[in-house]
Amino acid sequence: MFPDDVRYTKEHEWVRVEGDTCVVGITSFAAEQLGDVTYVELPESSDSFAQGDEIATVESVKAASDIYAPMSGTVLTVNSELEDKPELVNESSFGEGWFFKLDNIDVSQLDGLMDAAAYTTFVEEQDH
Repeated sequence: MFPDDVRYTKEHEWVRVEGDTCVVGITSFAAEQLGDVTYVELPESSDSFAQGDEIATVESVKAASDIYAPMSGTVLTVNSELEDKPELVNESSFGEGWFFKLDNIDVSQLDGLMDAAAYTTFVEEQDH
């Protein structure tokens, strides 16, 4: 249900490390809970964030939610396609619906994030 090549936060963000950078988005569970995503406010390229900082906002027909930096780093690029197609978050949360990429990351912070099995258990506990 959840990809094995990413790490997860308790706030339902995911991180995929690609070399010296990481790609960040929200999980399919989060997108499902939000309902139809209507708007995504992304950070500015070159802005730096510490792990846990508010970094973006996602709005849906149900609610608005803050997105937190799952790792410390500098925004390398954002998925500008979400400006015109926010529905990509619902359609492909682990693919085309990614939010931004971080550079200058501290890979040791991955140790504090959940793997797919732990996240699956976490979601099942949230659902009950």
